[in-house]
Amino acid sequence: LPGPPFTHQQTPRKTVYYGQTSCEQDTERYLDVVKYVFSCYKKEVPLVINTMGWVKGEGLLLLIDVIRLLSPSHIVQMDVCDWKAMPPLTPEHVHFSAGLHTKGKQQSKCKQLGAGDMESWKYSEGEDMSAPQHKLLYVHPEFPRAGVAGEARVHSGILRDMSILGYLGHLQSPDIGAVLPLHSLVPYQVPFNAVALRVIHTDVAPSNIMYAVNASWVGLCCIPEEVRCQTDGPVLLTQTPVCDCLGFGIVRGVDMEKKLYHILTPVPPENLRLVNCLLLGNIAIPNCVLVGQQGIEGEIPYVTSDYNYSI
Repeated sequence: LPGPPFTHQQTPRKTVYYGQTSCEQDTERYLDVVKYVFSCYKKEVPLVINTMGWVKGEGLLLLIDVIRLLSPSHIVQMDVCDWKAMPPLTPEHVHFSAGLHTKGKQQSKCKQLGAGDMESWKYSEGEDMSAPQHKLLYVHPEFPRAGVAGEARVHSGILRDMSILGYLGHLQSPDIGAVLPLHSLVPYQVPFNAVALRVIHTDVAPSNIMYAVNASWVGLCCIPEEVRCQTDGPVLLTQTPVCDCLGFGIVRGVDMEKKLYHILTPVPPENLRLVNCLLLGNIAIPNCVLVGQQGIEGEIPYVTSDYNYSI
């Protein structure tokens, strides 16, 4: 736990590539992902769940949904000095309050106002809908500005870039000093028809999909269905799957003649054999990776300053 995440990266037991830095656009998929990841927890060791900092408005309702889904034994709630950010998350409050996709106890027989299509979210069979019995540990800081967000969004962006750089560092030789630019590393060649492809965060016309994928950060994933393609590809998914992510990579080139993706990744070959899906999200490769490549004469690949501001 101590120290910034990029200094002690580990391979997770189970991970899903959500593909966005915020879950506001698709909270239902966010809850599906939480349930999917939590399903691999066998209760052999204590589990600490680190929730996100979105605790206003719909974020608070979503947090109540997550608490209902996971039934924690304890909740540690840290307040903000001089500002009532949210009510104490007592067992009673969680039990009787409506979440974003789940109903509170007293609302089970009457229609929830403004629910709209949220009615489609249902508990699956076997999930416990009884009253939560967690213990609330409430921390109220006395010193000013405690918990104030400030420039949290900027800092989280820097930490995310550092995590990506730390991850890409595994592509480098362990020898100190010799840092190779990305264009000098040998990529894997992946046939178009060997992996399914999906852009998570936005709609992209099939005719433009390769422009979107080229020079992008992708999740290397494993969907349970076998990827079958009668042609030489590409294979495009119509929905975003909730599936295991085995690691990440950079599509450093697309060969349209030979129908190949060129992918750089530190994921070991024995795990790469399981990858049959590439997910492209709203996570960008840090600028320094592209503009700081050494040994390039003339124009830098994928980088341009010659564009029309009026577009």
